[in-house]
Amino acid sequence: MSVQALRAGALATAVTAPSSALAEWGVNLPEGVTSISNTIYDIHMWVFWICVVIGVGVFLAILWSVLAYRHSKGAKPAHFHENTTVEIIWTVIPFLILIMMAIPATGTLVDMYDTSDAEMEIKVTGYQWRWQYEYMDEDISFFSSADTPRDAERNLIEKTEDYKYSVDNPLVLPVDTKIRFLITSNDVIHSWWVPEFGWKQDAIPGFINKNWTKIEEPGTYYGLCAELCGQGHSDMPIEVKAVPKDEYREWVAEQTGDDG
Repeated sequence: MSVQALRAGALATAVTAPSSALAEWGVNLPEGVTSISNTIYDIHMWVFWICVVIGVGVFLAILWSVLAYRHSKGAKPAHFHENTTVEIIWTVIPFLILIMMAIPATGTLVDMYDTSDAEMEIKVTGYQWRWQYEYMDEDISFFSSADTPRDAERNLIEKTEDYKYSVDNPLVLPVDTKIRFLITSNDVIHSWWVPEFGWKQDAIPGFINKNWTKIEEPGTYYGLCAELCGQGHSDMPIEVKAVPKDEYREWVAEQTGDDG
């Protein structure tokens, strides 16, 4: 099936399945693979539908006003003064709606940066134009660079699904493990971003920013540098392989040469 057909199908089903169809088409947020990203997605959809209800109500009120109060030229306008009850209602209700949206959003924002009780640490350093990953609890450190074939960039060969996303050394992480990220940069400002994790963290020279994740589902997840960082900005993909804990321990043993 062609890309055009897929996009047409997504648009056709947008009304009946907005969450899934639009996410696949690249309009909606992707459903994540961490508790934080899933919470963000749920809050996003909840706020979205609140806005839809408010928007529909406002437009219906406008339409009703236009139809109910239309008069021919020369009609005598009505004279009335303020209505204190109505003014209180339209002040209190929006205030309560904002409070209902702010409470879960604020709680999630606080949880996003609570890196305490982490089970392992990864230091991420941005370079022009690659990433360095250091496993702080293991003697493992390597660079991760884009490995997109130049022939694919020149349209000499067919592009694969991971075009511009695959790397030579992906970051391997265990599932069901709270991982603290220490993110910095060696040169200019970069930004480490994997959409399915639900957060984006700037990598700033001379500073270490912290964030965390706990991946719930094994799989391969892609991201990008989300801060314009120079000529090779588009050549800073991120590839994360989330694997079961047993498989992760085997990978660590291979990397450290400790097969025993």
